[in-house]
Amino acid sequence: MESPGPMSAHPSTLEPTQAVRRRRKRWVLVAGVLGGATLLTTLLAFGLSRDPTLIRSPLLGRAAPDFSLRTLDGTGTVRLSQFSGQVVVINFWASWCLDCRVEHSALMAAWQRYRDQGVVFLGIPFQDRTADSKAYLAEVGGDWPQLVDPGERTALAYGLYGVPETFVIRPDGVVTYKSVGAVDYGALTDQIERALPGHPA
Repeated sequence: MESPGPMSAHPSTLEPTQAVRRRRKRWVLVAGVLGGATLLTTLLAFGLSRDPTLIRSPLLGRAAPDFSLRTLDGTGTVRLSQFSGQVVVINFWASWCLDCRVEHSALMAAWQRYRDQGVVFLGIPFQDRTADSKAYLAEVGGDWPQLVDPGERTALAYGLYGVPETFVIRPDGVVTYKSVGAVDYGALTDQIERALPGHPA
């Protein structure tokens, strides 16, 4: 009896056809695309779920970077170190920033409350034209010193994440608080109180 020829062999023992190979390649490609999309979605979801206001600044607990900046109105120069022994609040803002408008009333109220207690407020516009900054301040008010930061060097020194950002510096020059986004009046005044001399640690 003759042995069976190749045509009589069981289909499972035959080499895959071109069509089968193409289907396999297609499924491998689809699986790769789906896997990549799933990974990207997971990473984006993780990133979007993180609250930027919870980002801890490396400056917290450290000496605030000193600076010497001209005032926005061009009448003088302000150096951070000249306020040694006082609580300093530094607010980075911009005329094009919506959250800066949202927080402005909180800054105004805190300024009115603490200005006679030796607390210093300093505003530093970020990536804003001088004319736009002046027009914004004329509209919303606020008479604490506003400073010009050429090349955003001070913003870089403070590790600015975006505007608005607010820092509280205690009398010994150490940064004790950083807020990312519109600062809340209650949180700001609480941090100022903590930084004032005589407040229990």
